[in-house]
Amino acid sequence: MANKISVTVNGTTHTGEVEGRVLLVDYLREHLSLTGTHIGCDTSSCGACTVHVDGKAIKSCTMLAAQADGASVTTVEGLSSNGELHPIQEGFKEEHGLQCGFCTPGMMMTATDLLKNNADPSEQEIREALEGNFCRCTGYHNIVKSIQYAAKKMATTA
Repeated sequence: MANKISVTVNGTTHTGEVEGRVLLVDYLREHLSLTGTHIGCDTSSCGACTVHVDGKAIKSCTMLAAQADGASVTTVEGLSSNGELHPIQEGFKEEHGLQCGFCTPGMMMTATDLLKNNADPSEQEIREALEGNFCRCTGYHNIVKSIQYAAKKMATTA
């Protein structure tokens, strides 16, 4: 059974029909061609699919696209503005917060949610916020440094 939905993704409203079983992650990737949101585990364990729905970080493999009807969704593609990297994107670049890059979009989305609610998190608070996001390459050290970089940059530009 198809559901008609209207969802605003990265500032653009998309209206159409989706099957009731379509996950938000699949809708973003397959229907909207926004492939920055990764599918890692399909069980909400890895965090690679993290996006913001109405300003809150969620794992998009746990939400049906139909549940996003009327919502505002931000993906990693929506972080940059006017060709300028978001401070978290810049931080990951400058502090080498990625290796293979598979977990990076989810890490960035989780981190921006953290920084929205805590402008100056401690290392421990950053590590706790990332508990639902797995990285198999970096050991998290440079990911933490990337988030600290972004927090400092955001504090100086606020």
